[in-house]
Amino acid sequence: MACSSIWTRLPAKPPPSPASSTKSIPDPSSSSSPSPSSSQSPFFSPSALPEDEEEDGEGEEEETETPPAMPPAAEPEILSVTALTEAVRDVLESEIGAVQVQGEISNLRRQPSGHLYFTLKDEAAQLSAVMFRGDARGLAFEPRDGDQAVARGEITVYAPRGSYQLRVTTLRPQGRGSLQERFEALKRKLHAEGLFDAARKRPLPAFPRRIAVITSPSGAALQDFLNVLGRRCPRIAVTVFGVRVQGAGAHLEAIDALRAIAADGGFDLAVITRGGGSLEDLWEFNEEALARAIAACPIPVLSGVGHEIDFTICDFAADLRAPTPSAAAELLSRADEEWRGQLARMQEDLRHAAFEQLAAARRRLEQSRGHYVFREPVRIVHQWFQRLDELSLHLRRGLEAQHHRRTERLAALRRTWTALDPRRRIEESRRRLDGLAAQLRVLSPEATLARGYTLALAPDGTLVRSAAKARQLPSLTIRFHDGPLPVRPEN
Repeated sequence: MACSSIWTRLPAKPPPSPASSTKSIPDPSSSSSPSPSSSQSPFFSPSALPEDEEEDGEGEEEETETPPAMPPAAEPEILSVTALTEAVRDVLESEIGAVQVQGEISNLRRQPSGHLYFTLKDEAAQLSAVMFRGDARGLAFEPRDGDQAVARGEITVYAPRGSYQLRVTTLRPQGRGSLQERFEALKRKLHAEGLFDAARKRPLPAFPRRIAVITSPSGAALQDFLNVLGRRCPRIAVTVFGVRVQGAGAHLEAIDALRAIAADGGFDLAVITRGGGSLEDLWEFNEEALARAIAACPIPVLSGVGHEIDFTICDFAADLRAPTPSAAAELLSRADEEWRGQLARMQEDLRHAAFEQLAAARRRLEQSRGHYVFREPVRIVHQWFQRLDELSLHLRRGLEAQHHRRTERLAALRRTWTALDPRRRIEESRRRLDGLAAQLRVLSPEATLARGYTLALAPDGTLVRSAAKARQLPSLTIRFHDGPLPVRPEN
């Protein structure tokens, strides 16, 4: 896992070169063979005219007149972008009309105006869709990313972007999408395991000195994060672990980065961040392996993946979630901002208190000029000496009582220590062990042989327990205490 803090600004990609030729689309309303003199549609190319078929009787030697030469094809009319877009919209709206489309809802956005914007997709294609506020009010369910739905509406063209979209009038559910189902299933599984429990969440450090950021080194999310953090809290040192944040296998790079951060041991906090996107774009942050790696990270992890409405498994597994990369930087620098404000308030309070104290002291000084202290200072000194004697007596008694309590406590601890003396317990254990060892030596086969007993062993080393068994063997080994003796039984 390579970590880099050197930024390379990639050159902007050059705009695509204009096509060398235009592709003509026949006007569906035109006839199959219009005359050259007829008016031309902007979607009609005269070059698409079919060649005249030859008359029947090909091969007969018949003298025919040479037809007059056709006039050259007229150049297509030059259109403005607006005119072309309106023509495309007219064709789509007139030819297709009302449709019903089934697909999975993705990238759902509800605007403050009440309009809904989303994408309908299947395995091979996707379609932008919009449902305006008047139609959205009549929805019988709350659509979510991943829902399978049937949308009824009309195909139209959104001129500012030059893209076609489905203007939805009614929307009804058809089940949940496969990705959303996987997301919910994994979320339930990890929640049941306690991976998302609040008890295991760790607080972010109040004043982090060094943080690790796991993100794309060329993404806008990193720049947003660094800009906010640099403006609000420039003292924090940031190390960027550049990884892919989208596409198959991207979560494995994030896992490697977490392992490298843990192995370093010098970071106070880890931040995982990227910009927003659809459920598919963010799917690598919904992988179980990444969630478990975040939970196992030895330092707190802050997740700033997506936008406000985007939630991933990574968010639930992290110690804290920020709705955006910029919000993640604000969370990290919040402590500094709060302390600066608190310090300014404390300085103002201290200044105000100092002025108040000084004013009060001046008032007391004025009031005390006629006090008896200045008239009879010796009596005041005697009173303080008496007070000092009383305090000394209380202090001595308190110290004696405390000394007595601690002496008794120390004696109790000594008695406990004597009862639990480890050396005495070790000596008792050693004596028990010596006794057991002596018993083992008495009961061992070697001791039995030393007392005059022998063992008869078969050639394979097994014990021979009877004379009948010994007569059946070709040879025996008699084992004495001082060594074996091979013998051969005789009938």
